[in-house]
Amino acid sequence: MSVTLEPKHVIETAERLHKRIGERFPGSGLLALADSVTALARHADRRSVAIAKAHLPLRSAVWALAALLLAGVAATFVHVGSAPGFTSMADLLQGVDAAANIVLLLGAGILSFAKLEERLRRTKALALVHELKELAHVVDMHQLAKDPESVTGGSSTASSPKRTMTRFELGRYLDYCSEMLSVLGKIAAIYGRRIQDPVVLEAVDSAEDLTTSLSGRIWQKIAILGAHQPAN
Repeated sequence: MSVTLEPKHVIETAERLHKRIGERFPGSGLLALADSVTALARHADRRSVAIAKAHLPLRSAVWALAALLLAGVAATFVHVGSAPGFTSMADLLQGVDAAANIVLLLGAGILSFAKLEERLRRTKALALVHELKELAHVVDMHQLAKDPESVTGGSSTASSPKRTMTRFELGRYLDYCSEMLSVLGKIAAIYGRRIQDPVVLEAVDSAEDLTTSLSGRIWQKIAILGAHQPAN
């Protein structure tokens, strides 16, 4: 039995995380951020399927040009072959030259339409991945000022942000940020699953690397909190 990443499980994870954040930090900026992450999770599969779907008008244009190409080549040879006085190799070469010109002209049109569909799909997919990366950086900004030294005995300065969280709350906050980054990485994987374009897949890998890297920094803070547990 093959094991695949199911979008519904990613949605369930994002919704559960949203509820946990709402219960722990109601009305917070982190909760608003969780709204955005959950919305992306809910729409990820539908959006990626829509992008991966064949562009029917462009496909129709390609098939029409292909049919026109075949008809043009056939008509050229029929015309040359039925022309009065068609007896020499020169006449045949003339027909081949005319057919080649048709192939080059219509072939360029076919290739152009085919590449246009690829470019449209790639542009839309890269925009989705960029949205994930941007949101990952927003998550990172939310945890940036959450310094474990604020609850482990470190000193503050006049410019230090206001510290109101307990050790437990700070640990939960950092953990939620890490989980949100993980969900964003899974959403990127959903895009990669549906859109099999080498440039898009490279961008998806980059997004997953980014979320993993940012999450790793958060876990360094969580480790510091764990290493400075108060003595019983």
